[in-house]
Amino acid sequence: VQLQASGGGLVQAGGSLRLSCAASRTIHSSVIMGWYRQAPGNQREFVASIRSGRDPNYADSVQGRFTISRDNAKNTLYLQMNSLKPEDTAVYYCKAHFSSGDYWGQGTQVTVSS
Repeated sequence: VQLQASGGGLVQAGGSLRLSCAASRTIHSSVIMGWYRQAPGNQREFVASIRSGRDPNYADSVQGRFTISRDNAKNTLYLQMNSLKPEDTAVYYCKAHFSSGDYWGQGTQVTVSS
């Protein structure tokens, strides 16, 4: 499966962005999908994940500001990001976690200016 992330950009602090991650084929709703991010000089870190039948998981740093969702009919994963902070600046990656391995999207840059 191929994942294509989009929706990044430059936004002022306090603003919002919505990231999308389109899959090249249907991914069963039981497959865990998630968002990760990597800031310059830092390791890639978990942001949020979602799977059917369970509440979404969020990193403490984004809890209450970011919302992860998926549209299975469109094979698309979303990340709604509100109240953005400069420390949210990073390349954001989507991931699909299968029992056979993980598939990553190419990343989309999010830059939050102060």
